[in-house]
Amino acid sequence: MRDRRSRILDRPHPRRAARGAAGDWRPPRRGAAVFLRRARTGGCRAAAQTLRPGGRRHRLRRRRGRARGRHRTARRRRVSGRDVVIVGGGHNGLVAATYLAQAGKSVTVLERLDDFGGAAVSTQTFEDVDARLSRYSYLVSLLPARIIRELGLDIRLLRRRYSSYTPEPGTSRGLLVDNGDAEATALSFAAVGAAADATAWHEFYGRTAHLARRLFPSVCEPLMTRAEARRAVDDDRAWHDFIERPIGEVIERTFANDLVRGVVLTDALIGTFAPAHDATLAANRCFLYHVIGGETGDWDVPAGGMGAVTGALENAARDAGATLVSGAEVTALTPDGEVSYRHLGAERTIAATTILANVAPHVLARLLGDRPTERPEGAQVKVNLLLERLPRLRDSGVDPAAAFGGTFHINEGYSQLEGAYRSATAGELPSPLPAEIYCHSLTDPSILSPELSASGAHTLTVFGLHTPDRLITPENNDAMRASLTRAVLDSLDSVLAEPVEPLLMTDAAGRPCLETKTTLDLDDALHLPGGNIFHGPLSWPFADDSDAPATPAERWGVATTHERILLCGAGARRGGGVSGIGGHNAAMAVLESR
Repeated sequence: MRDRRSRILDRPHPRRAARGAAGDWRPPRRGAAVFLRRARTGGCRAAAQTLRPGGRRHRLRRRRGRARGRHRTARRRRVSGRDVVIVGGGHNGLVAATYLAQAGKSVTVLERLDDFGGAAVSTQTFEDVDARLSRYSYLVSLLPARIIRELGLDIRLLRRRYSSYTPEPGTSRGLLVDNGDAEATALSFAAVGAAADATAWHEFYGRTAHLARRLFPSVCEPLMTRAEARRAVDDDRAWHDFIERPIGEVIERTFANDLVRGVVLTDALIGTFAPAHDATLAANRCFLYHVIGGETGDWDVPAGGMGAVTGALENAARDAGATLVSGAEVTALTPDGEVSYRHLGAERTIAATTILANVAPHVLARLLGDRPTERPEGAQVKVNLLLERLPRLRDSGVDPAAAFGGTFHINEGYSQLEGAYRSATAGELPSPLPAEIYCHSLTDPSILSPELSASGAHTLTVFGLHTPDRLITPENNDAMRASLTRAVLDSLDSVLAEPVEPLLMTDAAGRPCLETKTTLDLDDALHLPGGNIFHGPLSWPFADDSDAPATPAERWGVATTHERILLCGAGARRGGGVSGIGGHNAAMAVLESR
């Protein structure tokens, strides 16, 4: 056990709050003995002045070092050690940094890109068009109110009145689920021939709400075991239907209408390439995380766009004293806490007591030089559009503002989804392509300039399903991007009263305001292996009964095979989605270890 004096040396420097993290000074750990000897003879102030940047001895050392440096080339620069270095400045990394810095830890976040936020960012996507789109991630459900409250974040999440609208292919009818009008919703079920499913719908989602209330509060606590989670759920039938058997079984048993079944199944397929009767239960895990967020399963619109969420986190991390370094590409890690990175054209290293990896486990293995893990696979295409106005629907009884005000499901009937999976498994793009749309600007027009908003312009975000990364290669990516764009537009046109392309706005160069991101594009831009938006396969929010967590990292679900390196991103247990849960739990593991 460390003695009292070494514990004192680990405390944050008393001037941190006034000077900020970039100006912190603390005695180097390897010089602790020298520091203590000088403290005995000349007092801590004298010892500190000797070693502190700007002190006489420090100036002499710098001069000698510069003289020696003239005869060397390409020298790696070493940065003073920190308690924690976080690799990756996405939202989870910022959450972890804020918690740890507020607790007095010295923290440095290294972000490869110029801006922080990772996939949770807003950008002016189209040249000289004043609209800031949530370029990658776009809705929030899994971010616990506890994290927002504890970190004092200025974040507003806006509830959507309409849950979803699903046109019935080949007809002028559609299913509108109105959260504010149960009677209108029941009539809409009847209009598509699914009157009997209206009651079943409310009962089904009553059951998932029960799961949410029992399981979601645990995501910011040490992992429960499977048996503990089952006792917490306290409903053997729900446990059997949603946890132990393929999700397709309970959907088929509960609902008769193909359209209704498809709407329910989509929550099991977001970024997940699986059939309804998936024996691995990957679809079940995806479904579970999509229905438990906030103890309600609601998916909300972040006011100001997704960039407002990470902007608040970035401000909180800086205010807490964390050092945030952008344009810093980490090139290697060692199990003993050394981080190598490239910044401003120089090769640098920094030592850390603990490294938090806000990168996919597959990327972490590469940085460590470990045996490569199995490459994960994403299965989606993302298309961002800016329209002059909302398109007209074939269903004249539904206002487009209502239809696009929730999640707009396109060609996502149950049989269509299963057929799309079979097509993609055979190496073909699904036709029609199943996809869903949301319109941020209907709920939150602040992402548009006042002029754009007044003109009637709107953003559309399209998320296409069952387009696995295996279909895309570096050689065919451009062609596949064009094919996927065409497939998305054709699928959308199939349920509209008018084609969508003529409604596209144009940028300063006259190009249509449309952007498509394939799985390979996500890999290239964000280092998401295989374009997997969850960093890898999702895990259950509980541990196996046979697990015996021996460390804080294991208790919190953030452990790796290296004691000093923890996961803090979506690849941690319970880490998927824009949630901050991975960052919170990694920070708790670090604080529990001290």
